[in-house]
Amino acid sequence: MAFCVMLYALLAARPGDGVVANGSTPPHATPADGTTPAATPTLGEPKELAVCQAQEPNTLFIYGGPSRGARNVLEAIYDGPIDTLSYEFQPGILEKLPSLDDGDAVVQNVAVREGDKVVDARGEVVQLLRGTWVVDAEGEDVVYSGGDVTMAQMVVTYTLQAGIVWADGQPLTSDDSVFSFELAGEFESPSVRLLWDRTSSYEAADELTVVWTGAPGYLDAFFYLNFYQPLPRHVWGLADAETLTSAEVARRRPLGWGPFAVEEWEEGDHITLVRNPHYFRADEGLPYLDRVTFRFVGDLELALQLYRSGECDVIAQDVIEGEDMTPLLELAQSGSIHLIHSRSSEWEHLDFGIQTRSTDRPAALFADVRVRQAVALCTDRERIAAEAFPQAATSVAHSYVAAEHPLYAGGDLTRWSFNPADGRSLLEEVGWHDSSGDVIRQAQGVPGVPDGTKFEATLLTTHSDPARERTAAILTENLADCGIGLTVEYLTDEDFYEDGPEGPILGRKFDLALFSWLNDLGALCWLYLSDEIPRSANYWDGSNTPGYASDGYDDACLAALEALPGSEEYEAYHRAAQEIFSQELPVLPLYYVPKYVAARPGVAGVILDPSQYLELWNIESFDFTPIPSDQG
Repeated sequence: MAFCVMLYALLAARPGDGVVANGSTPPHATPADGTTPAATPTLGEPKELAVCQAQEPNTLFIYGGPSRGARNVLEAIYDGPIDTLSYEFQPGILEKLPSLDDGDAVVQNVAVREGDKVVDARGEVVQLLRGTWVVDAEGEDVVYSGGDVTMAQMVVTYTLQAGIVWADGQPLTSDDSVFSFELAGEFESPSVRLLWDRTSSYEAADELTVVWTGAPGYLDAFFYLNFYQPLPRHVWGLADAETLTSAEVARRRPLGWGPFAVEEWEEGDHITLVRNPHYFRADEGLPYLDRVTFRFVGDLELALQLYRSGECDVIAQDVIEGEDMTPLLELAQSGSIHLIHSRSSEWEHLDFGIQTRSTDRPAALFADVRVRQAVALCTDRERIAAEAFPQAATSVAHSYVAAEHPLYAGGDLTRWSFNPADGRSLLEEVGWHDSSGDVIRQAQGVPGVPDGTKFEATLLTTHSDPARERTAAILTENLADCGIGLTVEYLTDEDFYEDGPEGPILGRKFDLALFSWLNDLGALCWLYLSDEIPRSANYWDGSNTPGYASDGYDDACLAALEALPGSEEYEAYHRAAQEIFSQELPVLPLYYVPKYVAARPGVAGVILDPSQYLELWNIESFDFTPIPSDQG
């Protein structure tokens, strides 16, 4: 299923209420200059921290399909190899990220012939045969008819930092990354095969250098991420992928190079990690902690019990999500706990049924762009953002790209402020009138809608989220003020996200729908390409659930996706696609969903970053100095 979720807002905290905004640490735990304090453990008193998370990891083998709970632990075992901060990639264990400007990433022309592996004009990996459509080196779509044809090919060079060693003290080399590539080729997981199949070769040039060569025709916008996470050939080299999937040495005690190593895993209860003495940042005093224990708690109630008993110092965001936060807010108000919050990658949006397959109405009510614009004007998104999360108001979204993202279109976007009068005027212009004196508008001359039809719509959403229920209530009130009758229908997650063509969302059988997407680090213009409209041709698995089709948007988005980062075209086309999106409104962006972590007073270094899915991305910088109860 193609569904994801979205992007979040910076939350303002009142001084002294125990809620810490944007991932900052409590005043008494952080020096005045804002730096994280270095650990100065007293001999015989190791620094320990307990993290409560919702689920026990399923596996710690990176190619075994690690769950969210597993990835939290893996953040402590591995450092990188490539990190993310504020939607910018960081080199981690690499000397630098390759770039076209520096010459460690190049696009070369190569001659290919019948039988060679290439990426065709549709982006599929194929064997080159006569009649295959490919993109030649000049950027033209051509039909292969035999002989040689020249195509573009990417070659990217990655250089490891010198001196990095595994937790057993053995050197980490480029051959460990090559070993990881070889293992990846033994798996059939689509997420693993996507890059592997589009790779022509992956070879070590020397002990610290590895070279990735893409299949001809594959120009990857995120080429700098095509470095395979090293795995220890000197420990795992004699085992095949199937053996490693179930082997203790890979599944439960993988060897890493990060700040911590696995000490024990007590099934159903906890995993304990200890400081890695060979960590490559040890000369910086990292990690600050000597031991970290991950406890598996299932829900917030149990986490708070363990917190009160001193067995839990940090409550992870997967425990807090979707829970009643009242107990946490009460503890925060008293100063007994600190709530750290930030934007996340999750953005809530209102989808319009533009090309709807609903059989119970004469035409899609929201096919006319002016009607969608009217709904935007009639919707008080500032109020929705303030009331969706009453514990700390979030901010309004204006695009599918986060405001902090380097590709955010900013001033080029059309911003729809709350203006019901203008919204009513637009509805009148389309032919939705209230001349009858009815509180609900009626059609008079609306294309495809019989005169006298009342403007009554159904909003589909899920009942598992209190913030979503508050949002739906305000939408109902706002649209009623503009003469649109709204009925809210709450579905289970299973029914809401049911596969098409039967499902209401993926089957495009809705008037309005309220849900969220989870952004990745790219600018997700592809979500609303016309090719992404769910239909039989794509097995009803497209992301463009409104059925939005715009030649201008398609052209801008496809040009952006074909351009390479660093080029003027790359930024310009991404901004152009957002500009069209904000004017034509296939969906109305509403707000960014906040993410939270709760921490005991004295815990420092917890920084939530909007572009980071996990809160433990910098666990090497976590510190904990217990504060006596009469002080905290």
